[in-house]
Amino acid sequence: MPANMTLRRTLLALCSVSWLACGGGATGDGSTGGPSVQVPTDNVASFDRLQTELFTPSCATANCHVGSSAQAGLILTPDAAYANLVGVAPTNTNAISDGMRRVMAGKPDSSLLYRKLVMAAGFNAHDYGNPMPTGTAGVSIGQLEFVRQWIAAGAPKTGVVADAALLTNKSLQTTPPFAPLAAPAAGAGFQLKVNQFDVSANFERELFEYRKVNNTTDVYVNRIETSMRPYSHHFVLYTFDPNTPSFFMPQNDVVRDIRAADGSMIALNMIAMGYHVFFAGSMTQQSNYVFPAGTALKMPANFSIDLNVHYANHTDNQIPGEAYVNLYTVPAAQVVHPLSTLNLANTNLSLPAGKVTTVTKDFTFSATTTVTALTSHMHARGTKFQIRIVGGTRDGELVYENTDWEHPQIQSYTTPIVLQKGQGLRSVVTYNNTTSSTINFGLTSDQEMDIIFGYYY
Repeated sequence: MPANMTLRRTLLALCSVSWLACGGGATGDGSTGGPSVQVPTDNVASFDRLQTELFTPSCATANCHVGSSAQAGLILTPDAAYANLVGVAPTNTNAISDGMRRVMAGKPDSSLLYRKLVMAAGFNAHDYGNPMPTGTAGVSIGQLEFVRQWIAAGAPKTGVVADAALLTNKSLQTTPPFAPLAAPAAGAGFQLKVNQFDVSANFERELFEYRKVNNTTDVYVNRIETSMRPYSHHFVLYTFDPNTPSFFMPQNDVVRDIRAADGSMIALNMIAMGYHVFFAGSMTQQSNYVFPAGTALKMPANFSIDLNVHYANHTDNQIPGEAYVNLYTVPAAQVVHPLSTLNLANTNLSLPAGKVTTVTKDFTFSATTTVTALTSHMHARGTKFQIRIVGGTRDGELVYENTDWEHPQIQSYTTPIVLQKGQGLRSVVTYNNTTSSTINFGLTSDQEMDIIFGYYY
């Protein structure tokens, strides 16, 4: 079994206590794009107008697409935006697999920028991450069409190729009404949900609810489907370390908010988070994760899951939140390799003030271990998280990389990574500590983390 497998303070959710979702530039009606404009009559280049009307007010904002900690390494300030977009490969592995570019000249549907701006549920069927700007009602119809026209015309840096009058259309994109996720058929699985709740205007609400699965016997889950209302930030499922003291275990079906109405933290509701063990999760409104054939996660009889939902509302109106998860099961006879969750954490962090630091930690295994999926966790000072193989003929091989601390992907491996006894995984994490104080391992986003999550057998 991998070393450090039962780390009791794996706190993925707690890190999100002070996550700052993108969404700068939202107006009172929930739209984005800055002040209203008159119908333009000048010859301002379409890209320059796009920079002024969209990127600068809504994207190149704090904690989003500026500076050394820009999400996905994508800087959208006027001096860098064009070079970082046109013809550049994305960091999202699903988008890479689909042959996309951040902007593919002449092809809007193959441009991740365009796809991330479309709010329609299901448009990003291959999980390219949440629509942007996060926590808003999205860019207007006019802005979206302006972007499409610019890309379709070849995405030039100079010249007028998109109709500037579109930018006067501030109407919001229309999306289908949210529909509850249909439950699995009888005998095919279980559904859990977080019932509808309110998210106040200009507020981030994050809550937990401990739910019984109601499985009377041991079952095996080989597919996990989730669905959330718009404005969601993440939906994570946790179990608890078997050594969790009983008085730290939460009650079933009780909503535990992380923040009070005034934004202050509710410490009592955060205690149980110190004993969480990652089970599954999604950063998108809809996801459908299928485990490799012959593998499945075991859920012992009478299993319970701590549901963690985070919503970011950067509009002036109250919105509803709601989340569903379907746990599809298969007969035990079909499971060749029962899966376990991988938790490898480096708690020995000391990041000097005002410096860029790369921290390396090896985790070796005491028996043959087959890894089927990997993901990572770091905080806002983390700029790059790499996972490499330790030992054997593949020593040093890069098998995972993430440059977006807030939206780490789950990387599944069609050909699992087989590690023999004595081999393992290495986390190589780069941090940029721009503060005047040393940063150590800790729970809040003012501190840092270095954790490898995944599935293995």
